[in-house]
Amino acid sequence: MSLLARKNVFDIDRLFNDSWQRAAQSQAQTPLAPRVDIRETEDHFQITAELPGVDKDDIHLHVKEGILTLEAERTRNDEEKTKGRVIRQERRYGKIRRSFNLGVDVEEANIKASFVNGVLSLQAPKVVEKEQESRRIEIS
Repeated sequence: MSLLARKNVFDIDRLFNDSWQRAAQSQAQTPLAPRVDIRETEDHFQITAELPGVDKDDIHLHVKEGILTLEAERTRNDEEKTKGRVIRQERRYGKIRRSFNLGVDVEEANIKASFVNGVLSLQAPKVVEKEQESRRIEIS
């Protein structure tokens, strides 16, 4: 007789508990990706990202080699950690990261950003192509 517990394929409770633990561990290690809307107009691209619960000072935007990177961190305040017992926690905390390939159509130096009520808005102006001028060449 063995005193070791057998792993039963039909142990539904264990199946669900193990699945939730693996999902929670993978979420803790992976940066969160904010939801975004991207629109194109005649003269610029508009990127809007939802960042609820993030302070403006915790948002960092970088452009390097045509890649725009948005980084932020959503932290839980100390009061939330110590008061009472958590019954359900659906809000996620941690690092936020999202990158966008701007390509060659965007003037990187003129990108503008604003942050109002948890929504980050970026305007990336398109490169204005100048029409080739025709000029007469004198023959000497």
